Amino acid sequence: MTTQLKPSDTTFMIGKWMPSDQKTLSDWLRLIMSKAESNEGPLLPAVERFKNFIETDPKAYMFFNQMFDQVSKKRDISPAGLPQVRDYKHMLQLMNVIMTHAPEFNKSGLVGCPFNAIFDWSMATKQGWAGFLDDKVNMHLKDVLNEWGRFLRSPDSAHVLNNDPRSGWFGSDAMALMPNFASEFQCEPDLPNYGYKSWDDFFTRNLREGARPVAEPENDAVVINACESAPYRISRNVKLRDEFWIKAQPYALQFMMDNDPLVSKFVGGTVYQAFLSALSYHRWHAPVSGRVVKTRLIEGTYYSETLSVSVDASGPDLSQAYIAEIATRGLVFIEADNKDIGLMCFMAIGMAEVSTCDITVFEGQHVKKGDQLGMFHFGGSTHCLFFGPDVDIEFDTHQQVPGHGSSNIPINSRIGTVKSNS
Repeated sequence: MTTQLKPSDTTFMIGKWMPSDQKTLSDWLRLIMSKAESNEGPLLPAVERFKNFIETDPKAYMFFNQMFDQVSKKRDISPAGLPQVRDYKHMLQLMNVIMTHAPEFNKSGLVGCPFNAIFDWSMATKQGWAGFLDDKVNMHLKDVLNEWGRFLRSPDSAHVLNNDPRSGWFGSDAMALMPNFASEFQCEPDLPNYGYKSWDDFFTRNLREGARPVAEPENDAVVINACESAPYRISRNVKLRDEFWIKAQPYALQFMMDNDPLVSKFVGGTVYQAFLSALSYHRWHAPVSGRVVKTRLIEGTYYSETLSVSVDASGPDLSQAYIAEIATRGLVFIEADNKDIGLMCFMAIGMAEVSTCDITVFEGQHVKKGDQLGMFHFGGSTHCLFFGPDVDIEFDTHQQVPGHGSSNIPINSRIGTVKSNS
């Protein structure tokens, strides 16, 4: 589907990482722009390094000039109805301000991926597409995001964890959408900020024991939801290689698994993909019981979206299958106790700012269904489960059609049943 947005559109933002109310997003970016205009201090170290890179690397200089030049000068606002970012220097000023802000709550969706608000037009240009695929560019974006991550792990980021009724994470609006927070998550409601020390501490919060019971823990034929996530796509007979950048965004196993030797085990098999929301629990659980065979972290892109979707104001939401081949991601291969499953794989995929994949299991470890595998820092993103060609699995999407409009299935709930081959 090609998406063309008008400034007046109120669009559906997947997972509420960006507000569906465009006025909220526009007002927020205007505030950031105002602060950037009045900020006379130096750039933060990572942003300064990014600036030096752009101005000394010929390809980067070309990319970051042309991606903004290719946006029509007649457009004073972005596709999401936001004030237009003028050039790479303006971009760097805005990034510098964002680096000291933690996302506030808004009931139409937080500005959870603020760099998307800067890049939404330029990401969709040909030079933006090329630039955001460049390894050196992504190395510097990682440097910037890591510095922002350090702020989000610091006590200074906890100021948004307050009880302001509209913008606080423990205010009335937020609690209406998280009504059982205190009983479901490990916290101390009598302490300031419910006992959370930072924004990241809040976002990687643990569930209380028993809050999400494991579906049929002794039945190895039942596969459970590895993340608190909404079903996005189920694909069968997946090819080793395919043209994943085209409109349909078919999966290409070789690139998803970064040419791992184990990829041959999944050719002709099944891929299940689901996405997390901003209000979700952000840790990953083992979908099956078994032995961890291998783990891998794969460096990738942060802001590349397929040109086939045109302009995506909340990009790369509409490119979720495409980024499964190129974004930052983590792989956990598990040899299931159930021989009818055999080798399967969980893949965490970073999207835009939400890109840190933290694997907490190790090779040779035996995990039970529902045990922790790792987590996303600063929220969640999208993930895939891979099954081999001989696995006969019937999925349970909880009476939903997989796609952009689906809703979260609780973690540890049944999402599939594997039939016996005997």
